[in-house]
Amino acid sequence: MHSADDQQWMARALQLAERGLYSTRPNPRVGAVIVANGQLLGEGWHQRAGEAHAEVLALAQAGAGARGATAYVTLEPCSHHGRTPPCADALIEAGVARVVVAVKDANPSVAGRGLARLQKAGIATEVGVLEGPARALNAGFLRVMAGGRPWLRLKMAASLDGRTAMASGESQWITGEAARADVQRLRARSGAIITGAGTVRADNPSLTVRSAQLGDTGAMAAPVNQPLRLVLDPRLTVTPDCRLVTGPGRCVIAGLSGQGAAADALRSAGAEVLALPASAGGLDVAAALEWLAKQQCHEVLLEAGPTLAGAAIEAGLVDELWLYQAPTFLGSRGRPMAVLNFDRMSQQQRWQITDRRQVGNDQRLILRPLNGA
Repeated sequence: MHSADDQQWMARALQLAERGLYSTRPNPRVGAVIVANGQLLGEGWHQRAGEAHAEVLALAQAGAGARGATAYVTLEPCSHHGRTPPCADALIEAGVARVVVAVKDANPSVAGRGLARLQKAGIATEVGVLEGPARALNAGFLRVMAGGRPWLRLKMAASLDGRTAMASGESQWITGEAARADVQRLRARSGAIITGAGTVRADNPSLTVRSAQLGDTGAMAAPVNQPLRLVLDPRLTVTPDCRLVTGPGRCVIAGLSGQGAAADALRSAGAEVLALPASAGGLDVAAALEWLAKQQCHEVLLEAGPTLAGAAIEAGLVDELWLYQAPTFLGSRGRPMAVLNFDRMSQQQRWQITDRRQVGNDQRLILRPLNGA
């Protein structure tokens, strides 16, 4: 059992790490505090890739007081030279006596090396303080570093009767302004957004982060760049003048083939064209996620129609469902939340509500599959 003091200071380090929610990608969000005799001497958080790491900032603030102190870090200090020197070395040089870590690095090639370097230097270490919240903060990063796929969130906006649009496809707007602003924050933390060609043809969305709609972000750093937008379009039917292609940021159109006149036109308009394998009448979502992992997109948001949403759910690829439910009815002819090819009760998927809150006049539910991801 970890001490109350260790949990208190690690909680502060996690608060600091959350300030980088929108800005650190592809790096993880990391916070650090330096404490001696119950007094906070220094604190820091990683803001952007290529800039100083949390430990270095906290040590700079603590100065000479760091000698003999305890450092609390939300992720195992790095032991390799990247854009910045190893943080483990900085802690050793500062003379800290103890380092408390929330979660180990997930990369098998470096996991534990930072801790080993600290221990070799005679520094006491402890691991696992508030590990759950620390893992949740960097769920996608940790999974991709361990060789897995990105963390996939599916966003849906639906009526009380489970409809996401009218039969005609009209859907603006089911939810209110507060819910739409919340979606902006969800986009801002994502490395990529996936949608389908049907959604592009019906709504012509931009799927960009509009900073003005993020609201008061307090001490958080502003988003550095737009999420990558990936359109799953087997036959390359989206037009070069759609908002996704002409808008800011990187836009990738994925089809069964990356060749032909349509592909050339999209490339001329500034989009990238990617070939993906087929799956169940569409494109392979798992292959898309695998490609996104190689692009250092660790958290991915799926904003799509019922067919693509259903395919991702059936394939067991959705880690979290963010459901915005409006207090309205759209009628039985409206479009469903997801097309799922279930015929028997034994096929049903059970989900657990992990968070429920009011967002304006709408309700936001966050759910995870009970079988875990």
